[in-house]
Amino acid sequence: MLNELKTIEQFDKNGMFDLIYHLPDQCEEAVKIAKDSVKGLKFYNILNVVICGMGGSAIGGDLTKIMAQDSAGLPIFVSRDYNLPSFVDEKTLVIASSYSGNTEETLAAYDEAKRRKARIVAITTGGELKKRAMADEVPVITIPSGMPPRAAVGYSLFPLLVFLEEIGIIHNCTNQINGAIELMRNVREELVPKVPEEKNPAKVLARKIYGKLPVIYGSQGITDALAVRWKGQLNENGKYPAFFNVFPELNHNEIVGFEADLELLKMMEIIILRSPEENERIKKRIEITSDLIRDKVSGIHEIWPKGNTRLERIMYHLIFGDYVSAYVAILNKKDPTEIDFINILKERMKG
Repeated sequence: MLNELKTIEQFDKNGMFDLIYHLPDQCEEAVKIAKDSVKGLKFYNILNVVICGMGGSAIGGDLTKIMAQDSAGLPIFVSRDYNLPSFVDEKTLVIASSYSGNTEETLAAYDEAKRRKARIVAITTGGELKKRAMADEVPVITIPSGMPPRAAVGYSLFPLLVFLEEIGIIHNCTNQINGAIELMRNVREELVPKVPEEKNPAKVLARKIYGKLPVIYGSQGITDALAVRWKGQLNENGKYPAFFNVFPELNHNEIVGFEADLELLKMMEIIILRSPEENERIKKRIEITSDLIRDKVSGIHEIWPKGNTRLERIMYHLIFGDYVSAYVAILNKKDPTEIDFINILKERMKG
């Protein structure tokens, strides 16, 4: 089925595979937009940064935290909520990121940031967020509209990197951008639908996942946000249940769950997102954990990224996971783009 291009086209009615393929181009455009938007922008006496968003917009914040952890001179938080942390005040930089501009949690956080006199920047395609920001003379990085927010992760991540480096909060990120974009352009040619399953690692993994319960494991501060991304993409693109956890935390609780009924455990397919940046204790934990559960679960797959820099490895894991989720959707006989349950929920929330 995954080798039948007409079948893939039949289910991929709204072009998710095309959006994934053009992610490197999106990232390149996002950098240009951000540089033009933030050039000369200055913020002083900032003590902390809060990135507000949901879904793909929040993932952009999570990945920014990973990129910033070795260079940021102040704390960066990601808030997925209506309310802001209690410490937010006039010395906080709040970045409100909403692809549609109408995300109700992000709009509520924007209003609260305004009440607390925080410094604010918005990243959006338009909507109510841009309307409020323009009225309040808040800087706006306007990104292109017309795609599912989860497919616009390049527009949520790369403007954050460019902006935070421009104002001196993070360092040594933008010099990794060209390499990351080039790597994605090379990797996508190995994962596109025309590459047959026996030579396509994304198709192979999708086949392993389908009919099982995928559990994605990352490592704290390294691949944890990517595990969240994989899980979310399997849910939204694949219309498929998936769960995630991170090392070392899972070794203090979740591992005991593998003493459960073997028939249940045999439904679990474990995917571990690896990185050469793991410290030696994490490597040992992954090795021991895999040894303990290998005979209990359906399978364990370690995904090692290509790339020489942190951003290259992040984007490898990201685009690889996006392709896997889209192939799971095809096996599931679903359009990777449609999100009926989310739309129904939003409609009911209006009441």
